[in-house]
Amino acid sequence: MTAPTLAPIAEREPNRDRSSGAPTQPSPSVFTVSGMDCGDCARSVEVAVAALPGVGEARVSFGAGTLTVVPDGRNLAVELPRAVAGAVARAGYRAELRSPGSNVASVRVSPWRERRVATTAVGGAFWALGWAVSPLASGAPGWLVPAVFLAAMVIAGAGFARAGWQSARVGRFDMNVLMSLSSIGAALLGEWSEGATVVVLFALGGTLQSLTLDRTRGAIRALMDLSPPEALLVDGATTRPVPVAALALGDLVRVKPGARVPADGRIVEGDSALDESAITGESLPRDKGAGHPVFAGTVNGHGALLVSVSRLAADSALARIVHQVEEAQGSRAPAQQLVDRFAAVYTPLVILGAVVLALIGVVATGDPAPWVYRALVLLVIACPCALVISTPVTIVAAIGAATRRGVLVKGGAALEAAGRVRVVAFDKTGTLTEGTPSVTGVVPLAERSDAEVFALAAAVERLSEHPLARAVTARAEADGVTVPTATAFRALPGKGARAVVGSRTVAVGNVRLIEEMGVAVDDRLAAILADLAVAGQTPLVVALGPADGEPRSGTGSTFRAIGVVAVADTPRPAAGEALAMLRRAGVARIVVLTGDTAAVGDAIGRAVGADEVHAELLPATKAATLADLRARYGPVAMVGDGVNDAPALATADVGMAMGAAGTDVALETADLALMGDDLRGIAHALCLSRRATRIIRQNITLSLAVKLLALSLGALGFVNLWIAVLADTGMSLLVTLNGLRVGLTAGTRDEG
Repeated sequence: MTAPTLAPIAEREPNRDRSSGAPTQPSPSVFTVSGMDCGDCARSVEVAVAALPGVGEARVSFGAGTLTVVPDGRNLAVELPRAVAGAVARAGYRAELRSPGSNVASVRVSPWRERRVATTAVGGAFWALGWAVSPLASGAPGWLVPAVFLAAMVIAGAGFARAGWQSARVGRFDMNVLMSLSSIGAALLGEWSEGATVVVLFALGGTLQSLTLDRTRGAIRALMDLSPPEALLVDGATTRPVPVAALALGDLVRVKPGARVPADGRIVEGDSALDESAITGESLPRDKGAGHPVFAGTVNGHGALLVSVSRLAADSALARIVHQVEEAQGSRAPAQQLVDRFAAVYTPLVILGAVVLALIGVVATGDPAPWVYRALVLLVIACPCALVISTPVTIVAAIGAATRRGVLVKGGAALEAAGRVRVVAFDKTGTLTEGTPSVTGVVPLAERSDAEVFALAAAVERLSEHPLARAVTARAEADGVTVPTATAFRALPGKGARAVVGSRTVAVGNVRLIEEMGVAVDDRLAAILADLAVAGQTPLVVALGPADGEPRSGTGSTFRAIGVVAVADTPRPAAGEALAMLRRAGVARIVVLTGDTAAVGDAIGRAVGADEVHAELLPATKAATLADLRARYGPVAMVGDGVNDAPALATADVGMAMGAAGTDVALETADLALMGDDLRGIAHALCLSRRATRIIRQNITLSLAVKLLALSLGALGFVNLWIAVLADTGMSLLVTLNGLRVGLTAGTRDEG
């Protein structure tokens, strides 16, 4: 999948159905919005843009810092992008239309060059000057000190006053409106120094918070920086640099040692070790050669490679990850939805309470000044900034931290759900195990050596296409075994194979084969076969016969067992460690689900340290088993490959797909996706989600407690304006920094 990207509307004709000529559903335009430091302000931007002519829908993702605008389809304004940018600018922020094919804004302005930083600094300087000249102004004109403080208010507060005016025009009483009213009210009451303090503190807090939030959105920029802008295209005998976006399917590109791979593809020529940590999170480089897939953004090692492009730049694994991260950061977790609903009721109630308090006080005492002042304090306290920002900043930081570890989290809801998981169920084949059989051991008989037995077995199996035969051949090649030549090969379907090696016939197969051939099974061979069955391994009995290959029936068989080669689908190297980390992370139950036999399932379960094994399951019964586990123990996570485990992944409370770097189905089906095959990423993801959930609760609790305390003290007259602003802005910064903690502490390897 790719992010929706378009050329400016002015450069396109309306989409039309070719058969009818009727306009089709217009496509959205995506803007990057900079400067948003509050979820409530983001909502005001959304409302202001949605009110523009020609806009059918406007959606602001505060977490990702994006604005998606969908034209209404009836009135496609040619200057709509300019109108959107203007509306956002009037609200005090900057919107930049994304260029075609991009996932992030092409230009990133340093936050220290932002106009708001300069205005805050100059306004702060005037504020400090006002306090400095106040004791010295006894002989100066009476207007001097108020003028200096007024200058501070105008310079530092012009931005949020303009944003407040735009919000008020569309009926939104956000933090900018409330702060503007409070500072103007303080000035009207003659509290020039306090009004200036309110404005400067609020502007300073907003600037610091904007700079801090910019860090949480760095995950996407860091990912996009991985992709090189140019590729070395091999065109016949020449090699020339071209933009990566210009590459077509099947193009050949040269990747030099130490360079980043420009596009997803397959190696045509060359061998090297590639650092894929940016995509998969796995720290060790992978050795790859001709035929192996490579991903855009990964770093080539020592060898030069020739790569055939298999995916366009916009469809690469890296681009799909970026798009998924953007969508995830823009999603709303259940906790955030609850907070938003609370803030929607809380703010109007506090504003109404402030008005009622002022009216009652004035009527009761006849002195409006102190009661209007208290009402202004309540208006400041009414800003739900810290409460609204408490959840999204943590989610954005957590998703960014997970992405850096090779774990793709599909949104705030998935993040919260992962933190509640009590049971983790694993598919066996390809998830807990390597997914392909391999030789686990050789047991010689009849005074033969294990090397001799294995060489004879490999000689026969080298001519076979059976998966078990390929396991024997691969092991022989890996160990450098000298394999003799076999002739007169004959496959025996369902049983094994036989061939002539030298002057003798060699048969390799299962128990059924040796029974048919009349091979004697003595106590030792019977014990070996029984032990392998208990261990869930497949025995390949190697039997030696006469050169003519014709056995005699009954006890007079000329075939004799000379050894057994054990083959099994072995657990992944880090599987046991990964499950131990899950237990330390607080998982109560670890379960293995497999369609294999009970013996095989039990053997893998024992090897990795699982609590339960459910064997001989069909895809439908896997889903039913997950429902039973949920009823017994609580929320369940299912870990699979995202293809044949799709029903189970969808049934679980949290679906986790692994090896998803090149799998579209895994990215779409699962709630969390491990981009590589390291199972330890599951424990890291669960720990991260639980830490994020704890921090979200801390932020919400602290924000509510401070608000309630400030409301009580403000209504009683114990809080002045600048303390109210300090409490509000300070809490916003505190919850932001606390939310960032989830990313800063996610770098340890053993998070369990």
